[in-house]
Amino acid sequence: MRQNKNVLRKTGWKLGAGMLTAALMLSGCGGGSDSKEAAPISLEGRYALDPETPAWKSDKKAESTALTWYVNADWWNTDFGKDLVTKKIKEDLNVDIKFITGDDTKLNTFFAGGDMPDLITVFDSNSAVAQKAATWALPLNDLAEQYDPYFNKVAAQDTLNWFQLKDGKTYGYPNYSNTQADYDSGEIPAKTAFVIRKDVYEALGSPEIGTPEQFVKVMGEIKQKFPELIPFGFNSIGEGTGSLGDTLQDFLGVPLQTEDGQFYDRNLDEDYLTWVKTLNEAYRAGGLSDDSFADDGTGFEEKVKVGKYAAMLLDGTPQQSGNLQIFMTANPDKAYMAIDGPQSTQGREPTLNQSGITGWMVTYVTKKAKDPAKAIQIYTYLLSEEGQMLMNYGIEGETYKKTADGKVELLPEIKKLQTDDADRYKKDYRMGEFMFFGHDKHKALSDDAFPGSVKQMQEWGKGKLVPHFILENINPDQGTPQARGLTAINTKWNTTLVSLIRAKDEATFDAVLNEYKAFQEQNGWADIVKIRSGKMAANKEKLGLK
Repeated sequence: MRQNKNVLRKTGWKLGAGMLTAALMLSGCGGGSDSKEAAPISLEGRYALDPETPAWKSDKKAESTALTWYVNADWWNTDFGKDLVTKKIKEDLNVDIKFITGDDTKLNTFFAGGDMPDLITVFDSNSAVAQKAATWALPLNDLAEQYDPYFNKVAAQDTLNWFQLKDGKTYGYPNYSNTQADYDSGEIPAKTAFVIRKDVYEALGSPEIGTPEQFVKVMGEIKQKFPELIPFGFNSIGEGTGSLGDTLQDFLGVPLQTEDGQFYDRNLDEDYLTWVKTLNEAYRAGGLSDDSFADDGTGFEEKVKVGKYAAMLLDGTPQQSGNLQIFMTANPDKAYMAIDGPQSTQGREPTLNQSGITGWMVTYVTKKAKDPAKAIQIYTYLLSEEGQMLMNYGIEGETYKKTADGKVELLPEIKKLQTDDADRYKKDYRMGEFMFFGHDKHKALSDDAFPGSVKQMQEWGKGKLVPHFILENINPDQGTPQARGLTAINTKWNTTLVSLIRAKDEATFDAVLNEYKAFQEQNGWADIVKIRSGKMAANKEKLGLK
């Protein structure tokens, strides 16, 4: 039930939060007097440590604990204690949280000598702030040992290992961190699909579109029989080249690494380039519209709402679920459905990606925390089954019920409010929005978690997800020559991919590709590959992989 706009914000802030100032990198996290650690607090008269019981359930502290929590996002809802979710958190934990928000500039002021909040949430685990957390944050390992050992029962060990810094300790914990066990469970839904309008698919005799020849043939038939439609659509071109980049590579099962475990340039994979040539052939035959390359996210979404595309390679089906639902509700016999779509010419199986182990919002307890015991209790509470159910579905009997088969159903009046008055639903309940330490696997508990427009697409994706953990956080460190070279290469690839698909003939296609390869070499590609391979090896070590 995480709202689409929040998912979109996720993407934007994950990119934006990395752009911290040089001042922050040089002086902010570096320690002055404000980074000195507060003395441990006494638990005498409050509770005894018990690894089998969450500390919040035993804490006898009478007065409410007031904590300040900074979230590095201007859009974050700062209300606390007014809606059902945060009111219950306030009551159970006997805590009063004051949320403050801002951008990287405001975050920088804390490290430049301002008053530090008790907790800090950032959106980039690769940023200078996150990498220097040992200078300003408290290790979660130590907090658990000192104040709440039950934390270790609800935190994922793989995630803790992943976020370890060089000192062997973990300071931040994310939300939406998917581990190998989460992938193996089958409870994480696919977020990508090749979809086609049902009426178009049936009118063409339910064709296969798996080979390059089949793809070009079907796009031509669509253009002939449905001239009012754009035969093929895709997510807007931009960072990562939309769904025609990594997403298409995942559909083709392009390897994540070389046979000897080094970084593999998936953009230049032979199988993938065969399909890029196929897209070029389809473009020259009128199967791809020039408008599709110019459309921003909004333009793409407007066309999805009215079913303007006959078929699409779609990345982020949850984000598009509202637009797909609008078209489905108005045209139930024409709704988009997932089919196999483009397949490897070399017999590889799809390796679709989902959220990785790095997650999204990463939260830290600062060295200035007034009550670190209460701070780690918040982590334990929200990571527990009790907290996860509260954040996703509210309170049993008040907002949801459990069916005989263990499924979760929102009560009729709550579901009606969610559908008919989203603003009041958000204000009064806030379920699916307050998601510190939230997790995708709890969506599997309810049929109400996703709209009907994407359920068949998620069903199609079962068994096709393969984690891409080894490729997370492998880029050169910010500020290095290699980082600048990679930025230039990525920008060049975005324009190159568009030029390849729109090439006027095969000779032009080859010339554009050769120009890109030369550009890679001129911008230090060999050094970038070496750095990425080294970081991949470190990732494998963290994950316990050979």
